[in-house]
Amino acid sequence: MKQDDKIYIAGHRGLVGSALVRQLQTQGCTNLVTRTHAELDLTDQAAVRNFFAAEKPEYVFLAAAKVGGIHANNTYPAEFIYQNLAIQTNVIHESWRNNVKRLLFLGSSCIYPRDCPQPMKEEYLLTGPLEATNRPYALAKIAGIEMCWSYNRQYGTQYLAAMPTNLYGPNDNYDLQNSHVLPALIRKMHEAKLRGDREMMVWGTGTPRREFLYSDDIADACVYLMNLPDKKFFSLLMDDIAPLINVGCGKDQSILELAELVKNVTGFGGELIFDTSKPDGTPRKLLDVSKLGQLGWKIKTELREGIRQAYMDYLQTAG
Repeated sequence: MKQDDKIYIAGHRGLVGSALVRQLQTQGCTNLVTRTHAELDLTDQAAVRNFFAAEKPEYVFLAAAKVGGIHANNTYPAEFIYQNLAIQTNVIHESWRNNVKRLLFLGSSCIYPRDCPQPMKEEYLLTGPLEATNRPYALAKIAGIEMCWSYNRQYGTQYLAAMPTNLYGPNDNYDLQNSHVLPALIRKMHEAKLRGDREMMVWGTGTPRREFLYSDDIADACVYLMNLPDKKFFSLLMDDIAPLINVGCGKDQSILELAELVKNVTGFGGELIFDTSKPDGTPRKLLDVSKLGQLGWKIKTELREGIRQAYMDYLQTAG
């Protein structure tokens, strides 16, 4: 990508999208195209068609999605499958119609089977049953990968699907019912500290293991991938292999260990109590990131420092 190339970031106000805007601006990109949901409803096929015809972006980062934690996925399964299918279908198809040079589709590590061997390699896709609590979302993301693959094979497009691990950072969702585990822990512990609580409840048993990546790091990886020389980029788009690459840090920790880390960063002095009546989700989700590592990319933000920065962001947004 050249600095004056027209680059469209779908979902620029979200966790990943906002980090992509920061990263691209840092690298001197001056022709970024963004639209709020009020300005462009990506589930509206006609609106997306008109937008692409008018703007003609050369590169597309597809970071727009309906996302949430276990509670949100269980409560709104229809919205999760419909909205995500509609968004990616419209954006990918119109990218092809308007000759977009490269597209990066952001998926999720939940595309892999619930009881997947660890760490999870890209080739483990579709080798077993999915985790039931987020199956509609996972199936939508799997369809997005298949769509990128199909358009590459039939039309010679250059569409790559990046599967990030659990993400966190500035512009995260801190809603206690619908957020992911890390932002929920940050908010709950901060509020418990302010109240002077002696204990705080954490969902589940604390035993599941999760991998986390700071949002500015996923943005750095995505821009790195989109800027790969043709030979390296084409090596990820083979006809007989899904155009899929994992993005993570390659290290995980238990929810108990994560909660202790958040407790330390936020300064909550009480005891952690685990509500074992609440669902744990997948036992372990650790990505094999050797393919990304072989391309030369490395993480920049360690977990403790990332949580500290995320906590500072939360304090600003919480007022």
